[in-house]
Amino acid sequence: MESGRLRLEDVLADAEAAAPVESLDVVARNLRERFAAQYASFLFVDVVGRKVVRVSEKAETQQGRRADQIPLVGSVYEQALRTQDLVLAPDGGAGQRVVAPVTNRGDTIGVLELFLPDPTPEALAQVKEAAHALAYILVADRRFTDLYHWGQRTTPVSLAAEIQHQLLPSAPSCEAPEFTLAATLVPAQSVGGDTYDYTLDRETLHLSITDAMGHDVDSALMATLLVNASRGARRA
Repeated sequence: MESGRLRLEDVLADAEAAAPVESLDVVARNLRERFAAQYASFLFVDVVGRKVVRVSEKAETQQGRRADQIPLVGSVYEQALRTQDLVLAPDGGAGQRVVAPVTNRGDTIGVLELFLPDPTPEALAQVKEAAHALAYILVADRRFTDLYHWGQRTTPVSLAAEIQHQLLPSAPSCEAPEFTLAATLVPAQSVGGDTYDYTLDRETLHLSITDAMGHDVDSALMATLLVNASRGARRA
């Protein structure tokens, strides 16, 4: 079933050689061919944290197209993210569905899902490694395309909320030997003046919470001024 040991450097090299919008397809195709998987797809955790959004090979982003949205609570995807480990689930036939968490320093980006006809221990270990590599690929590539932002949207976002989300740290969670930090912004689709920020230097974890009164663009602009003033003073 396997065509040799999975080499993470090969996966990273293939993803880097592709356009940022195609790196998910490259990794999925690599895994399908290597393990004779029936399918391989990636699911984002949505911006609200209540659903996962499936992005399969040849993900469509044209206006009017919608990706599959699946409730997160009580699902096999929630189990994989909560335990931070592989989850195997029957799929109604020969083989098994394998779900692997895709996280980077505690930031739960999503899950990798495959259907394997014969999930050997070695194959499962390599899937786990591939999911870990995929996290680094996504962190790097989401700077260059809106595909991943689109993948996290399950509800319309107001202009004020759009401004606020650009003020947030690029990762809502961070795990380090000295601390674990997790944050979220609710409601995600209509917030106007609330935000949070953090950064780590060698001896200090800096945290801030901003509450600009209101839920409109004016409050979002006030928060923009406050957050950037704080960041400027901190960096100076």
